[in-house]
Amino acid sequence: MSAHTIIDNAPIGSIVAWSDGTPQPPTRFKKKLAVWQTSNSRGRLIRKQGGRDVGNVSLSACFTLHEADYGAGGVVAVRVHRTFSLESKLHFAIVERPAIGSIRVFDRASDDAELVYLATNEPDATEWLTRHGYPDAVLEEVTADEVGADIIEGRTAA
Repeated sequence: MSAHTIIDNAPIGSIVAWSDGTPQPPTRFKKKLAVWQTSNSRGRLIRKQGGRDVGNVSLSACFTLHEADYGAGGVVAVRVHRTFSLESKLHFAIVERPAIGSIRVFDRASDDAELVYLATNEPDATEWLTRHGYPDAVLEEVTADEVGADIIEGRTAA
């Protein structure tokens, strides 16, 4: 799939994989494997942004994936996000869609909002918000209309 397909069809909260099509090097080649993993990995879709103009520059539509968190003792020190434009030459696949009835927690109400948590239900989302400081958070339920269309039409997620 192309980046266009992710923008058009993947619901926020989906797990998306990307690849440059090269084979994975053996694990004994640590440096080659690390380089390969930058172009061949997966993450959760947390934001879609339409094309926009900034001054005299036009930016194309893009999407952002949350790839990983690094830290210790329950404290996240580094959060890795990857943003891909529509011009990306990588191949993308929807690995998993969010479950119907799960609750998305966005950091704010806006077209530029970012998914900060995907809860299994509303009590889970509410409890998570009591422990994390997002005063302008917005909750949104995942509906059958956006996730179930592929199931009804007999397509798979990938």
